[in-house]
Amino acid sequence: MADTQTDAQQTQATGGAQPIILIVEDETFLANLLLLRFRKEGFNVVQAFNGNEALDKLEQQHPDIVILDLILPQKNGFEVLQNISENPQLSDIPVIIVSNLGQDSDIERGKLLGAIDYYVKARLSIDELVAKVRGLLK
Repeated sequence: MADTQTDAQQTQATGGAQPIILIVEDETFLANLLLLRFRKEGFNVVQAFNGNEALDKLEQQHPDIVILDLILPQKNGFEVLQNISENPQLSDIPVIIVSNLGQDSDIERGKLLGAIDYYVKARLSIDELVAKVRGLLK
């Protein structure tokens, strides 16, 4: 798990120069893989492991970008997206979905709810995801 207090202090110490990424993923292996990779790339990473925790961290941290799984405990990713889109303080945060759900209807629903991109985990290239995030934050 990420130490959010340390992340917040680190961001303050650098004057907020380090972009904050919220990774919402309940699969520990992938969550840690993404955490390590994005930190190695110089990002400040905050993690959430269920939908309710994601919404709390969104309000507390106001990240620069969200990487969101859809199959989550408590609130699923579609519900999280709905909450983000309905909240004017959060609706400007770009969301990238990374999910096992790969049907066209799931992809369309995610994008209709405001996701700017959608990656299916089975075809996920972490290099491509990092490049996408870098491009969005420029």
